[in-house]
Amino acid sequence: MRVGFIGLGSQGAPMAQRIVAAGYRTTLWARRPATLEPFAETAAEVARTPRLLAQASDLVCLCVGNDADIRDVLTGEDGVLAGLASGAIVAVHSTIHPDTCRELAEVAAAQGVTVIDAAVSGGAPAVAQGRLLVMAGGPAEAIDRCRPVFDTYADPVVHLGEVGAGQVTKLLNNLLFTANLATAASTLGLGRDLGVDQARLGEVIAHGSADSFALGRILAGTLARIGDHAGHTLRKDVQLLAELATGADADVGVALTAADAMLGQIGHPR
Repeated sequence: MRVGFIGLGSQGAPMAQRIVAAGYRTTLWARRPATLEPFAETAAEVARTPRLLAQASDLVCLCVGNDADIRDVLTGEDGVLAGLASGAIVAVHSTIHPDTCRELAEVAAAQGVTVIDAAVSGGAPAVAQGRLLVMAGGPAEAIDRCRPVFDTYADPVVHLGEVGAGQVTKLLNNLLFTANLATAASTLGLGRDLGVDQARLGEVIAHGSADSFALGRILAGTLARIGDHAGHTLRKDVQLLAELATGADADVGVALTAADAMLGQIGHPR
């Protein structure tokens, strides 16, 4: 499979590097030439436009910033869809609105191209270990075709349903992580107020049934860094999920309230 990759940021660049290292014929495109410099000594090829990248690809992976970026690079005048042949696949690794994925899937289907959403979690460290989590939505056949490529940087790759399901799952994951941060921080604070040393309390919980990834980040002293680097993204994702949950049967109020409190604490209020 020939692979095109667009979105060579802190998340996308190591993913693309793993694909190239695995021996796939890989074509890259980036708005900023500096983004391509780490690939200068690799076998990766560089296209002048997204359309030309698509012409050289059977699978195009997108890991750009937001919904507007996805639309631009995919459906623009010289975009990916202008160059893809029937039977090709577009994998959206970005975290965007599920409805955007569904809409673009319909547009692409008119020319025989399949769009799948393949939201990711774990960051560059997980990519380096080949342990990135991929949450996929779309036709099973298309996802199975992509698995060998995804396997170069991901484990597990979980198929969650129709297109859009991967994005919903990523949003739910981020909601729960944010709510867990709030719960862990408030519990440690309550312990302090009740006269229990926070560090010792954290040590106990970390070895007990209430341990969590969020607690580990707080005990490691990285809460402020999470706020600086991911606060805006978590805020966006929580707000989006709140919109999606309107009218849903499930009660997400507790998690949303806890997440709201946490985001306010790290400086990213509603």
